Amino acid sequence: MIAIIKSKWKLALSGLLLLSLFGWVVTTQGPLAPIKITVVKPKTDTLTTSVFGIGTVEARRSYVLGPTTPSRVSEVLVDVGDRVQAGQLLAQMDAVDLDDRVNSARLAAERAENAIQAAQATLEEAISRHKLAQADLVRYEEMRKDKFVSEQDILNKRYEVDATRAAVDAANANLQVARYDQERALSDANGVRKLREQLRLFSPVDGIVTARHAEPGSTIVAGQAVVEVIDPTSLWVSARIDQRQAGAVRVDQRAEVILRSAPKEVQQAQVARIDWVSDPVTEERRVNLSFSQIPNNVPVGELVEVTIWTEAIDNAQWIPAAARRRVEQQEGVWVLNDKRITFRRVKFGISTLDGRLQILDGLLPNEAVVVHSQKPLSAESDIKVVATLVKPVQ
Repeated sequence: MIAIIKSKWKLALSGLLLLSLFGWVVTTQGPLAPIKITVVKPKTDTLTTSVFGIGTVEARRSYVLGPTTPSRVSEVLVDVGDRVQAGQLLAQMDAVDLDDRVNSARLAAERAENAIQAAQATLEEAISRHKLAQADLVRYEEMRKDKFVSEQDILNKRYEVDATRAAVDAANANLQVARYDQERALSDANGVRKLREQLRLFSPVDGIVTARHAEPGSTIVAGQAVVEVIDPTSLWVSARIDQRQAGAVRVDQRAEVILRSAPKEVQQAQVARIDWVSDPVTEERRVNLSFSQIPNNVPVGELVEVTIWTEAIDNAQWIPAAARRRVEQQEGVWVLNDKRITFRRVKFGISTLDGRLQILDGLLPNEAVVVHSQKPLSAESDIKVVATLVKPVQ
């Protein structure tokens, strides 16, 4: 009998403990438990807005070298990665018949020089004959006064003067033609010589060979690239910025660049150029940044991450961006006051990449705002302030 009574008491005690445990779970962990929240008070600091983008390393000065006439590659003296000096011969084309054309043009120029000398001699002879005819005319006119010669003789001498004058004019014209022929021959020779020189490709700068497009024996058309050279001192970054953020970017703004090959190193840079044309498809705008110091051995085409610092605001009041909420189409924050929360509409300013949000109006410096909560909040929510949440709900 006593054993039965003890057993009933044990069962009753166990049931009471289970009921108490269930009540504790319901009120502290279950649907009736208060919603855990974390809060923070506004802080004052200098906020710096920034713009983020993805880009590639490019050469601002890149040179594509090739002949200006169809030709055949004779030899290529450099390979990709070679460092070259300004004026160094990189490749040359087969001259084919250009050497013969240069020699022909030279001979034509010499022939024109001989023609000039002959025309000059003819002109001098014509001038002498004309002067002699003029002197004879003067002498005959004096003799006519004394009636030693007839009027017909005078007319004949005047005809000789006119004829020798015409001969002078013709000789002078022939001389000019010979000079024009010489200029044309020299111009042709110079043009052929330049064509010959353009078959030899020289580096325009101290640079690095980045591409070799043709091999000896290849036939190429006019303007086709044989080699490409870049100026390594002109490396910069070509980045794409979202059009909604690009409006805040200005030339000379400070920037940071992180290379894909060196993710733990930050390269300092500044905005060098902003394109006026945006991409309507990707809705991005191209921005170029120059390195403060060009990294060593950085390859052209490497992907980079770009952060451009656009504006700094001193003594700005801010809260974590995670505290921003939208309730009934209004933006604001949940404010904690006497263990109750109320939603307050707040005017926000800039936001930073590290998650800080500027407060322009609507919040006092000492008011606590909710940053994270276990569940969505309402004005009737029973809340409990904790230091951290394991799984915060935005």
